[in-house]
Amino acid sequence: MSKPFAVPLSPRGLSSIAPPPPWHYSGDFLLVEFWADPAAAQAVLPAGLSLDPASPGHATALFIDWQFTGENDEMLDPARYQYREFFILIDALYDGQPVSYCPYIFVDNDSAMMRGLIQGFPKRFGLVHQTRTFAAPSPAAAPVAAGTRFAATASTAGQRIARAEVKLEAPVDDVSKLGIAGRPVVNLRYFPRLAAGQHDTPAVNELVMSIMDNAAIAGVWAGEGKLALPVVEGEEISDLQPVRVGKGFRGSMAYSVTDLKTLADRT
Repeated sequence: MSKPFAVPLSPRGLSSIAPPPPWHYSGDFLLVEFWADPAAAQAVLPAGLSLDPASPGHATALFIDWQFTGENDEMLDPARYQYREFFILIDALYDGQPVSYCPYIFVDNDSAMMRGLIQGFPKRFGLVHQTRTFAAPSPAAAPVAAGTRFAATASTAGQRIARAEVKLEAPVDDVSKLGIAGRPVVNLRYFPRLAAGQHDTPAVNELVMSIMDNAAIAGVWAGEGKLALPVVEGEEISDLQPVRVGKGFRGSMAYSVTDLKTLADRT
């Protein structure tokens, strides 16, 4: 019998969208660093965060092909627990500490969406694809080697919202060169009330910091990066479109989640 954690709170817990922690993640990523207009970057930050003056407008776009498991070998149910996502992290400061903030994130799996919302990631449904690598030699294998190009795309509601490409040049020995290194992710856990007269007084309104246990980054290569965030109807992510694109990276990462740190509770 499983313990119910997220809705629906079914009698045996099997129908729960997300299992209880611990949550373990492993995946291959494509990352492109870029600079958005500082005013547009500032506009997406919640109260309590400010742009990092050392890197105003600096951001990273990440596409990740994930595999997940909890304590019950969930990875053996790949239809439920494999997923792909695309998100953006903005360089920011919290109380003088360098952090990252996630204003937009898209995922193709309801369990991953629920886990993200619980953590404060503002996940929405989307379709995300990226070039994979395989060990058997083939023109389609995309070997992790100099000169190989990897690409990724994201779309939502039938519209493409992002495309990235990285042409590998050389391995990265020092992963601190990645824009996400050394910057914990700060999120906004927010859930509104529907009761009349209380629409502006949310049931949950917390600024939180993600806690990632046993984080590991491996097999990283750097190279030329490309990124486009096209203008589409009904979306604002293109307000962060690059004014300059930096390096691209391809590699693997893993971490576990069992906790969350509340920085400010404004409920």
